[in-house]
Amino acid sequence: MCDTMVVLPNSTADGSLIFAKNSDREPNEAHHLLAVPAADHAPGEMVQCTYIQIPQAPHTHAVLLAKPFWIWGAEMGANQHGVVIGNEAVFTKLPYEKTPGLIGMDFLRLALERAASASDALQVITRLLEKHGQSGNCGFHHQLYYHNSFLIADPREAWILETAGRQWAARQVKDVGSISNAITIGRDWDLASADLVNLAVDRGWCRQRDQFDFGKCYSDFLYTTFSAAASRQSCTSDALRAARGQLGVSDLIGILRSHRASSPTWSPAPAVTGADVCMHAGWGPVRGSQSTGSLVSHLAPDLHTHWATASSAPCTAIFKPVWIDAGLPELGPTPTGEYNPDCLWWQHERLHRAVLRGYPERLAAYQGQRDRLEAEFIAAAGQMEPGQVAARASFSAHCFEQAGQAEVGWLQQVNAVPPRPLPFYYNLAWQGFDRQAKLTS
Repeated sequence: MCDTMVVLPNSTADGSLIFAKNSDREPNEAHHLLAVPAADHAPGEMVQCTYIQIPQAPHTHAVLLAKPFWIWGAEMGANQHGVVIGNEAVFTKLPYEKTPGLIGMDFLRLALERAASASDALQVITRLLEKHGQSGNCGFHHQLYYHNSFLIADPREAWILETAGRQWAARQVKDVGSISNAITIGRDWDLASADLVNLAVDRGWCRQRDQFDFGKCYSDFLYTTFSAAASRQSCTSDALRAARGQLGVSDLIGILRSHRASSPTWSPAPAVTGADVCMHAGWGPVRGSQSTGSLVSHLAPDLHTHWATASSAPCTAIFKPVWIDAGLPELGPTPTGEYNPDCLWWQHERLHRAVLRGYPERLAAYQGQRDRLEAEFIAAAGQMEPGQVAARASFSAHCFEQAGQAEVGWLQQVNAVPPRPLPFYYNLAWQGFDRQAKLTS
């Protein structure tokens, strides 16, 4: 489960475009922040995606990827031209192809590597989709098959692309837009696959063409309902529209951290159903997802700044700036599904999982310090100049180092707060996640 949103220049405070996404995956499915340089490729060269090889493009752009460590593709990312994309699982009536092929995250990376604009990226994905289809397991420990939607943007425009098998429809965003784990396009779209409507009529999902509604005709009711996609998409879109014209980076970060319950005593522990924009795993089959990575991209006309947690649970984490042309700071070894104290993602898990043992009180122990430090990062990043590549690289490294040092102190502060008694099944679930990751107290 995921949430992705975009604010066009006509709706931000500074006239830039802002993109944001939480990637929700299994709790131990560590997120890998990765920068890949531009490259030229020989004729006939192939590229190995998650499961299959396809012909490589003559040239691939430099990209920043935020991805599950074991997958070639990415849940979200950006390229040197300011193209940004996030994908979502959507559940449809069409059968899921299970033979290993291209998965949604592969389409996302392929589009970033090959497209210099949002509209070009849309064409890359739809052409590959119609040629290869989408198929293969997308789950880590638990097999999961689904179709995909995408939010695609560049500094000037944004598109929502939603798919079902090899069928698709796309709608251009006018001001603000958000997607969750459901098809949101109904009767109105700007582009679509040739057989989108005919297939629905042939299968009896609508009686005639003038009754066609993409979401109603193609959506699987059960999985779409239990994903809580409608409530999460409503939460993000309402928040964006309420502040339209005044939105900035900190506002999008705030939305990624949001829980429907605004009470200061709220905790993710009691519930066995439900889901939030900031997703917390728990006990039971519908609480299996956790926000394992978050990204906010601020696409100003002259400089594209990307804000990444490089860690899970944005409500417990801090966003740090990176620039594609300046490279990434040292993040430690590539994460895996097992605890590694030298890996940045797992270092934060110590703090995150300690907070869960007494969420409201333990988060309050350092939240104010976190917010002040993050505000300093955002203010200082706003003073950076496009030509100052070395200065931006140094500043990014400084932010990651300062955040890492701060989290060491915050963990001590959190552990000084007495833990809460946790509901039996919630505690059992997290004991299992820790055991699976070989993470001991």
